[in-house]
Amino acid sequence: MDSDQARRRLEDERARLEGVRETFADEHLNDESESDNVSELSSIDQHQADLGTETFEREKDISILEQVEAELADIEHALRRLEEGTYGICEACGRPIPDARLEAMPAARFCIADQAAAERELSA
Repeated sequence: MDSDQARRRLEDERARLEGVRETFADEHLNDESESDNVSELSSIDQHQADLGTETFEREKDISILEQVEAELADIEHALRRLEEGTYGICEACGRPIPDARLEAMPAARFCIADQAAAERELSA
């Protein structure tokens, strides 16, 4: 994959992820506490199941937002590697990452074999 094509794919993915992040800004996940977020809006008691649902949804949204932030960091790292001339090179073994993998995952840091090894280490 040539560097112009890689840059376009990375910038497109960054724009998509920033759009996802902006949708969560409307949820005020980072600027209010959980108790403020699930506080009662009226004087009528809320059922425990409703509170559980609200808590679950908030935690799910926070988890998604954390994943988006991690993917954005990966994109920024890939753009830095592109500038340094190391984009498309496996950070573990130093071999080229196949174009098909970079097409599927533009911010890939590892070849498939080293990615699998890293994931096995995390799950162990």
